[in-house]
Amino acid sequence: MKNTEKSLIQQMRITDFEITGRKSLFSISPADTEILKQARPYIEADLNSIVETFYKYQTEVPDIALLIGDADTLNRLHNAQKAYITDLFSGYYDIEYVNNRLRIGLVHKRIGVEPKLYLAAILTLKQLLITHIRNTVPTDNNPDAVIAALEKLLMLDISLVFDTYIRSLISEIEISKDKSEQYASALEEKVKERTKQLELLSRTDPLTGLLNRQHFDELMTQALRAAQRRNEPITVAYIDINDFKIINDTHGHRRGDEILKRIAKALKLSSRTDDCCIRYGGDEFCIIMPNCSSNEANEVWGKRLQETLLKQADSPKLSIGYAQTGPDDYMTTEQLIQYADEEMYRAKKKAKEIPE
Repeated sequence: MKNTEKSLIQQMRITDFEITGRKSLFSISPADTEILKQARPYIEADLNSIVETFYKYQTEVPDIALLIGDADTLNRLHNAQKAYITDLFSGYYDIEYVNNRLRIGLVHKRIGVEPKLYLAAILTLKQLLITHIRNTVPTDNNPDAVIAALEKLLMLDISLVFDTYIRSLISEIEISKDKSEQYASALEEKVKERTKQLELLSRTDPLTGLLNRQHFDELMTQALRAAQRRNEPITVAYIDINDFKIINDTHGHRRGDEILKRIAKALKLSSRTDDCCIRYGGDEFCIIMPNCSSNEANEVWGKRLQETLLKQADSPKLSIGYAQTGPDDYMTTEQLIQYADEEMYRAKKKAKEIPE
């Protein structure tokens, strides 16, 4: 079974026995569990205020504010933090609870949260909760006991989060080591082959000055990850020059090259700074448009492109297909480019059906 088909707790082979052992290691007793559960109403009564204050402090740290990035992400973090604090005082610290803590470690590692930032955030949260417990939990409920139990549970959580941090680092080291060994063993025998691959992987297409096809997959992967992290749409425009073969056959390849360069220039002039323009192959181009819907691409970018082309004499006609993914569900790179390609062919077919 692949790791993607397993939960983190399955991947790390953590059992109920292991969880019981961890609770014992941090001296978390059934009495601690009950104490935290009884304190839950006092926490939930001011949950919004606690979380608001927590993120007020967090966003004052430049490194953390940079990682959060935008209001939508901050709002999702607010909801996640509320759920976490509620879990702390749920009284149920079972496999599901442990798996959620492991996921926090994995997510933090993936988005680049350094351990020092995570530990600082936990310290801030603990201080806020302790202050709130001292101010709201009645003396009869023993606030000191609630605080002691909370500190034990937070230490358990930190240990789980760091397990996934360490596991991810070890995996990265092992992968890097394997790649280095494979590269070293093949280097002497494949010098010519490697040189050729490096040339093919050169980022820039020499004719048009656009990014080349070999760089497309990397760019698309980065753009999709950013879109998923920010919960934004992303659109790909797939562009084909109509009757380009006829241009080459009639006027020669030099004329065809001039057309390709003119179209490339028009694409760059019409695109935003964050857009990526790629010569996908032959007379086909792709534009990666972050935080842009297909309707926006068609109505804004497409109009801008047409205006740019109109300024050029004898500009050829283009067929353009738009494909959007996100913000709800996300296609793979292959699915997205295939959909855009199909839309382009529909546009080409429709154009042929309309008399000039």
